[in-house]
Amino acid sequence: MLLLLKFDARTVREPIISLTAIKTGALINILRADVGARRGELIVEVPDQKATEVLEILRKMGVEIQEITKSIAKNENCVHCGACVSICPTEVFYFNGENRVELRAEKCIHCGACIKVCPTSALYFPL
Repeated sequence: MLLLLKFDARTVREPIISLTAIKTGALINILRADVGARRGELIVEVPDQKATEVLEILRKMGVEIQEITKSIAKNENCVHCGACVSICPTEVFYFNGENRVELRAEKCIHCGACIKVCPTSALYFPL
């Protein structure tokens, strides 16, 4: 399960991920982090079998949680240049037999690297 965790000024300075991993025995994979002095956001991957337990502990510690159910998408602005193919760490993007960029959304880890390099702003995370 992919989760977006939001931390406020109070919770951002606490070792919440470590404490949650210790309490639940869950291996929590941090995929993206943007943490500052007053706020923070993490995208984490949690094993499905431990998700309920992890969610409960994170909520008790004051973390705002959103489950990520939608993945990367591509609109008609795509010119099939392949910038996303070369930058993606999990090989979401590939060229099909007609040299057109295709994607395997289920492989996306929400790192956002492809969105940053896309010259036509064709890639986005759906709401």
